[in-house]
Amino acid sequence: MAEEVLEKEAVEQEAKVTTKTREPLFSKRNRKLISDPFDDDNPITVQVLGICSALAITVKLYPAVVMAISVMFVLAAGNVIVSLMRNFIPNRIRIIVQLVVVAALVVLVDQVLKAFVYDVSKELSVFVGLIITNCIIMGRLEAFALGNKPWRSFLDGIGNAFGYGIILIIVAFFRELLGSGTLFGLQIIPDSWYIVNGGFYSNNGFMLLPPMALITVGIIIWVQRSRNTKLIEE
Repeated sequence: MAEEVLEKEAVEQEAKVTTKTREPLFSKRNRKLISDPFDDDNPITVQVLGICSALAITVKLYPAVVMAISVMFVLAAGNVIVSLMRNFIPNRIRIIVQLVVVAALVVLVDQVLKAFVYDVSKELSVFVGLIITNCIIMGRLEAFALGNKPWRSFLDGIGNAFGYGIILIIVAFFRELLGSGTLFGLQIIPDSWYIVNGGFYSNNGFMLLPPMALITVGIIIWVQRSRNTKLIEE
């Protein structure tokens, strides 16, 4: 009788320990996986990755938003798939497996874009296909998904994709507004403001060129580092 009581107490104690050590889904550590890529560890402005697409597809806001959503799907789904397979992938062929996973997801995204938003698909051109070689995606698969569980890998993918996407959207916002006077193709600056109509304003054609995207990213980096002392290098 005494042994049964002791065994029952041991089981209850073990259950309490398990409950205490189980990490909440949105614990402080997990929330940092989403919040850090926005500022302290942003893929574009801090890690300086994914710059090519930030320069090429930010002439208009709509393609930039579509590109950000596409990268978010590929990165989050790729992280989860690789995390689920991490204990079964031979180390020597892990890069090949990761490329196959990302390529399959990119083909899926490309086909969906062609089916539902064909004009945007043509506008994004080869850059959807080049998601396969995006340094951010391969970097997160290699550095995080291979060593962490699916839920944390999913949050890491969402956080880094948000950090990447927010920079694309900010750059596209200023380029389309100041370069074309529109946002999402809708006229924002009134016709009466333009010089040809007797006003004082004229669209800045330089904003539509890739060099201006680089300058805009540089300004964002300057503003970010002037506000965040953690990013100031000695």
